[in-house]
Order: sequence, then structure tokens, then C-alpha cells
Amino acid sequence: MRCPFCGNIDTQVKDSRPAEDHVAIRRRRFCPACGGRFTTYERVQLRDLVVIKSSGRREPFDRDKLERSIRIAMQKRPIEPERIDQMISGIVRRLESMGETDIPSKVIGEIVMETLARIDTVAYVRFASVYKNFQAADDFDKFVAELRPAKEDASEG
Repeated sequence: MRCPFCGNIDTQVKDSRPAEDHVAIRRRRFCPACGGRFTTYERVQLRDLVVIKSSGRREPFDRDKLERSIRIAMQKRPIEPERIDQMISGIVRRLESMGETDIPSKVIGEIVMETLARIDTVAYVRFASVYKNFQAADDFDKFVAELRPAKEDASEG
């Protein structure tokens, strides 16, 4: 594995252990050339996924991009990092098990929204605000109003 600090290709694994509920291996590495330490993750990849953007453009699925967007939505929320890792791995497994290599970005977005809605409402609204391209406070109001259960009229009864 190439050292991200100096480019040396002769790095050493110092420690390996299961990660993300045993769906990945976390490796601590050391570079003897510069003394740098870094972590890598090894995961099973069932198939190479391609994302079909709404413009029709195709790009390789990027787990790191998915992870970044979810971590931004979950920022400062009371969710354990391990739980977030499990959620991301679950989403990727779901995408890989769909049987298709070409997946519309809309499908990925809907799966992420569905998953976030079950875990944290605030993160769900944050992600939705970007995914659905909210332009004004009214967009938030309408979206949040849809989340609230319908209240019965207080004068009835």
C-alpha cells in the first residue's frame, strides 16, 4: 500500500482487526521511509456499481462520497460512529444486492432518505434539504409539516 505522505510503496501493517460489524478489516499501517502512520479499510465488493445521474451522465459508484454526505447530515447528532458505519455498509450491500450494476442516483438518494428517517429525523431533514434542493425556509416548513402526524381538531370530542 502506497504511503499517503511520502509515496513509498513499501509500508508495513502493524495491526489488523474487524471493523463495521465484521464487514470490513481495519489495518493500521506504518511507513518506514517517513515514519507516517495511517489506516486503511478492506471491504468485499460484490460488483462494480455505476451511478446514472439525473443528467444521464454515468460515473462509478463512490462509497466515500456516500459516506461524506451521510456524515455531513449526521454531524453533531447523538449517533455512535459505529452505527453510522453500519448504516453505510447496509446501504452499499442493499445497492449491490439489487442485481443491477447501473443504479439511478434517485434510487440511491431514496434509500439514504429511507434509512436516515428511521435513525435520526434531524439528519433526515438535513439530507433532504440538499437532495431535494430546498431553496427557501418555506421548503423546510412544507417538508417538516409532512413528517408531523396529523393532529385532530381540538374542538372535536
